[in-house]
Amino acid sequence: MSGAGSPTISSDGHGLKVTIVAGQWHEEITNGLLEGARRALGEAGAEVSEIRVPGSFELPVASKAALDAGADAVVALGVIIRGGTPHFEYVADAATSGLTQVSLLTGKPVGFGVLTLEDEQQGLDRAGLPGSKEDKGAEAAEAAVATAIVLRDLRA
Repeated sequence: MSGAGSPTISSDGHGLKVTIVAGQWHEEITNGLLEGARRALGEAGAEVSEIRVPGSFELPVASKAALDAGADAVVALGVIIRGGTPHFEYVADAATSGLTQVSLLTGKPVGFGVLTLEDEQQGLDRAGLPGSKEDKGAEAAEAAVATAIVLRDLRA
């Protein structure tokens, strides 16, 4: 598990507008990610909205639209499981590179909650479900809020 050494992040997100943008593939894992993100944003006190898109490939364009429409940060959630074709590499690269570009172009944070997995069990272990070892939805939300606060303070 990659969770060893992860930071403990607790931020006051009052006054921040955060949009969760989530793909629809692999519903059980995605729903776990969503619940973790919702919980973390609620605990931070951020104003939350949600957008659902078909899959991880569509996350960048919807995230940019949310940020352009006034969101202070986005939490991008998706699940990509390796199959027998190169499709995995293309979608994973497009989502990762696209979300990076969105953050740089808008100057606003994108919490990266896109799981790139070898198999479904890895996703279940990371989705924040009962019995999961990690909660990547919550971690992505916490990172988005903490970074939005850093950027707000730098601009003040």
